[in-house]
Amino acid sequence: VQLQASGGGLVQAGGSLRLSCAASGRTVSSYAIGWFRQVPGKEREFVAGINWSGGTTYYADSVKGRFTISRDNAKNTMYLQMNSLKPEDTAVYYCAVGRAAYAPRAKSNYDYWGQGTQVTVSS
Repeated sequence: VQLQASGGGLVQAGGSLRLSCAASGRTVSSYAIGWFRQVPGKEREFVAGINWSGGTTYYADSVKGRFTISRDNAKNTMYLQMNSLKPEDTAVYYCAVGRAAYAPRAKSNYDYWGQGTQVTVSS
């Protein structure tokens, strides 16, 4: 599975961005997907996850109420809508495909990773 993330960029605090991640090579509709982020010198952290059907979502406390994860299984694509962005959301964001139908928070449970897309939020 190859994952291509896009949609990152520079935005002012309070603004919005929508990240996309297109999967190719195999359908990922049976698997949970997730978004993680990483800043230099820190561990990659869980941001949001969604189960195979899209019926259950999971969020880190730091983004709950501001970010929305979704998926379009017909397009083999996942999304992360980010609203009310804060400077502390600045990071490289990675999409990932899990090895099970439900979305765990641990990055060790994800088998495939995208290349990352930079999100920078200015104050």
